[in-house]
Amino acid sequence: MYINTRKNGLPSESNSYIFNGDFVDRGKNSIEILMILFVSFLVYPNSLHLNRGNHEDFLMNMRYGFTKEILHKYKLHGKKILQLLEELFAWLPIGTIVDNEVLVIHGGISESTDLNLLYSIKRNKMKSVLMPPTPVDDNYVTDGKKNKIGMARGTKVTTSFSEQLAKHEWEQVIDLLWSDPRSKRGCYPNTCRGGGCYFGPDITSKILNKYQLKMIVRSHECKPEGYEVCHDGKVITVFSASNYYEEGSNRGAYVKLDFGLVPRFFQYQVTKATCLRPLYQRVHTIETSAIRILKERMISRKSDLINAFQLQDCNKSGKLSVSQWASSMENVLGLNLPWRFLSSHLGTIDKDGNIDYMSCFDDMHIQKPVQEVQSALIETLYRYRPDLQIIFNVIDSDHSGLISMEEFQSMWNLFNSHYNICIDNSQVDELARRMDLNKDGSIDFNEFLKAFYVVHKLDHLNKSDTKNM
Repeated sequence: MYINTRKNGLPSESNSYIFNGDFVDRGKNSIEILMILFVSFLVYPNSLHLNRGNHEDFLMNMRYGFTKEILHKYKLHGKKILQLLEELFAWLPIGTIVDNEVLVIHGGISESTDLNLLYSIKRNKMKSVLMPPTPVDDNYVTDGKKNKIGMARGTKVTTSFSEQLAKHEWEQVIDLLWSDPRSKRGCYPNTCRGGGCYFGPDITSKILNKYQLKMIVRSHECKPEGYEVCHDGKVITVFSASNYYEEGSNRGAYVKLDFGLVPRFFQYQVTKATCLRPLYQRVHTIETSAIRILKERMISRKSDLINAFQLQDCNKSGKLSVSQWASSMENVLGLNLPWRFLSSHLGTIDKDGNIDYMSCFDDMHIQKPVQEVQSALIETLYRYRPDLQIIFNVIDSDHSGLISMEEFQSMWNLFNSHYNICIDNSQVDELARRMDLNKDGSIDFNEFLKAFYVVHKLDHLNKSDTKNM
């Protein structure tokens, strides 16, 4: 489960969020995640949607850890909380349809999927998908063999048949929560999970055509890159939990459906640096981040800063007094900051108290592939990144998430008309070629952002090496 409202905005009528199940059993903070989701739902009831996953199930929770987490954290009221959540999970929608074109479900479909039936069933009767609506004994047998997702031996069933869904309704729900897509045609038992089915591209086309839909977005399976597209683009798997098996094992991702419901994917990787640390470490992280942001601002005005430094450096020594350096920084960047205090964090100060002003740029650089392009162009583009994102979306008229080399040139012309900055067209063409990382003749926005991502260098640059900006 992942959300970044800072990048994507708060939920609203024009900016809806769908969380596609498995909110629990994914770590030690499942109840905290539920609290965030439920409170968000109360605040934005029409703009935030919660689909049920196969782990929103009390029998799954007993096996995979959520029950243990609740009883450990809430020793006095744990059992009551679990009973309330059991009831709440049963009320969660099984799926969501976006603009009558995209079906969002946790698992998948089968050849008998009936969306009209699923719309009308009383889903709150299904406290556990793993509990079939037939009398069962201690060993829960289905179709003559022990079901892998069934209850453990010795589990007692107390729910009566009248309190459950009918068998054909139960089968519909278990297919939607447990099934997986495969390249093989047809629909056949999901022997790996022991529940739901494997469905092929022909089944996908059949169900989509039947209900006049264009696409299925589902989750349920860990993918190395956080997402996967299959069945000729008609099925998208999105898996938001990075490091699912161990740190570095997989990336997480989420998908945005832009105009025309064109999917755009966003990947990320949680690292130890993003996890909660002791207070002194968090303070250090915040300070480091602030210095990093400040250095990015310096890189965006590097040429102007160097000119200002050199005007004050009458002896051409490459050094200035801290006062001269601070005055130049404030005049160029327009930031009223304690520059004297920051000087030791931003540059190298010698024994006489003078600062080597070129050292301010030594440990940061804009990563390849654009570092060899003309410095002024890189600084200009980096300085106006927020504006470029808006222009990118304007030029991307079909909202495909891609712009051609010609469109990139048009984007630059539009940008130039707003800011009246003269850059040779050959430099713009060179930049476009370098940004096209996969050399497919188009630039996606991830390639665009990656081209201007500022990173720390592992080793300091030579002080004379200033051409890489």
